[in-house]
Amino acid sequence: MKAITLISGGLDSTLATRIIQEIGLELIALNTISPFCLCNRRSSKGCLHGANSAAKQLGLKLISVDVTNDFLEIVKNPKHGYGSNMNPCIDCRILLFKKAKELMASEGASFVITGEVLGQRPMSQKLNTMRLIEKESGLEGLVLRPLSARVLEETIPEKRGWLSREKLLAINGRGRREQMDLAAKLGINDYPCPSGGCLLTDPEFSKRLKDLMKYGGFNLENIQLLKIGRHFRLDEKTKLIVGRNEKENEILLSFAKEYDHLFMPGDNLAGPTSLGKGIFNEELLKLSCGITCRYCDINGERNAEIIYKKHSEKEDKILAVSPLEETKLLSLRI
Repeated sequence: MKAITLISGGLDSTLATRIIQEIGLELIALNTISPFCLCNRRSSKGCLHGANSAAKQLGLKLISVDVTNDFLEIVKNPKHGYGSNMNPCIDCRILLFKKAKELMASEGASFVITGEVLGQRPMSQKLNTMRLIEKESGLEGLVLRPLSARVLEETIPEKRGWLSREKLLAINGRGRREQMDLAAKLGINDYPCPSGGCLLTDPEFSKRLKDLMKYGGFNLENIQLLKIGRHFRLDEKTKLIVGRNEKENEILLSFAKEYDHLFMPGDNLAGPTSLGKGIFNEELLKLSCGITCRYCDINGERNAEIIYKKHSEKEDKILAVSPLEETKLLSLRI
């Protein structure tokens, strides 16, 4: 008997997989790649690193499926709505299960295993929601949740005797002590994102994403930019992203297009690189220099020289500005 196990790189999916491995079933691991995983905020590769590590530890073949395009469409208009921020958890789960169903067919597997725990996540792990997700993905009765199986109805694999229900667990609720204890018992010590996570549940990231969707430019590259720097909405056509450290400064430079603007401290002045996207007039150029200056180390001076130019231009321009006042700065920050 063969099953597809959904691996995120987190603790719950690893534990669920180990439980089924010890029963003796053949497993193939599935991981879906999206740009919104908290395990790696600056990568478009989602949980792939964590999933690779978990699959290797478990000795399983891992199949990774990039769902970015499908998921971006879901984020724009989720059928079942958002959670507390921009997280379309129900639609996300339906997409994942549909991909698992496709893999079942191609690999000759009979059911799907997940690390879900009843009641652990408020949006997607309620009983009625779990049933809805199974129905809409075409997997009714074919999703086995080893960590919570004994507080749920019997699945088809259990009814048909493909495995024993007695070897499954009855974890319920939001606590994680039982999972931690089980991990220690099984010798599982390295799980890079033990409680999982998605950037779409993060309030700050969600504000940035809402702003992007409101003013245009909703694409993968601009979504990657949301993960780094300080973001400022200058007007409906223009925004500024200010690096927070040397690494982010380098990333911003790598994202710059010929029509974008760059702002940076003058010689002998420490400070950030800022990336300007949109349409800049003289007023917005001065405003962007003031914002950039706000994050420079000006050693108590009243103003500083900020270099600015369009990325395609060879010649630098210099403007002496004062740091933008805090009240104005906060009013512009996304």
